[in-house]
Amino acid sequence: MVTIVCLVASGQGPVLGITGTSFMLDGKAAFLQGASYYGALGIEDPSYIEQDLADLGKLGFNWIRVWATWDFDEHDVSAVAPDGSIRQPYMERLEHLCEAAGQRGMILDVTVTRGKGPRFPSTLQEHKAVITTLAERLTRFRNVYFDVGNERNVRDPRHVPMEEVGELIDAVKRIDPQRLCTASQGGDISAEGVVAYIGAGKVDFLCPHRPRDAESPGRTAGRTREYLESMKSASRVVPVHYQEAFRRDYGDWAPVAADFLTDLRGAREGGAAGWCFHNGASRGSADKRPRRSFDMRPAEGRLFSQLDAEERAFLALLRPQGQ
Repeated sequence: MVTIVCLVASGQGPVLGITGTSFMLDGKAAFLQGASYYGALGIEDPSYIEQDLADLGKLGFNWIRVWATWDFDEHDVSAVAPDGSIRQPYMERLEHLCEAAGQRGMILDVTVTRGKGPRFPSTLQEHKAVITTLAERLTRFRNVYFDVGNERNVRDPRHVPMEEVGELIDAVKRIDPQRLCTASQGGDISAEGVVAYIGAGKVDFLCPHRPRDAESPGRTAGRTREYLESMKSASRVVPVHYQEAFRRDYGDWAPVAADFLTDLRGAREGGAAGWCFHNGASRGSADKRPRRSFDMRPAEGRLFSQLDAEERAFLALLRPQGQ
């Protein structure tokens, strides 16, 4: 069993680590239950963040996922430019979010994506510049991990070859050896892919983005067990973290509260280390509303003010279970 612990915590908040197939917070095994908070760097009023984090905390959520490179509806809120230079006020907002989350005992997933437009890194050199700046700037926050390449397997501008994933993680570890890193996969991961992520990719944990169809929630437990079984032929065993699942207003299937709950339970029962209440903009409306975590600028409102009835119903189901 491999245990990775960040031993020094100069910033506020819990210390994130790994033991075997579990995450640890301050040395104790913990299940990461969180929510998408992608466009948080567009939030201008800090009170919105405080209110959202308070609402999430009451439900037992202990992590959120924010993107350090994010552009929605032609509004770029990226904290780092492709050349690695810092963009303000967005870097300051990212640092504030790291601190605010830490003060509430929460973990922050800081995600980078490649090539979704001119404002994003499109080459390995640019990608390294972005991730290096983040590693240097966020060193003091031990409640942070990096997703160095969102859905890196997809054969479009997001694509990051597995060997380059390893190079990006190496770049982070040279600056901050104990920083936990991953690279997420669009869709399920094959047994061979599991071995590649852990080997050539050098990830500290797996982040598969499971299919977004009606059968998916009922299959999560079994799929998780398959991932854990596949690790037996890998160089080490790591956690399985579902940091992006299905969501409302994405495609033809409209998940309801019970689907979210089934998926969460399946993740826990199958032995996963974390699960995400994913949310985002509507693909079926001309104005993309509700936009949820994709756009939380003042005109849109904070995350909880944008959730629909089914999402609120799911969150209500969590309260009596103490999750």
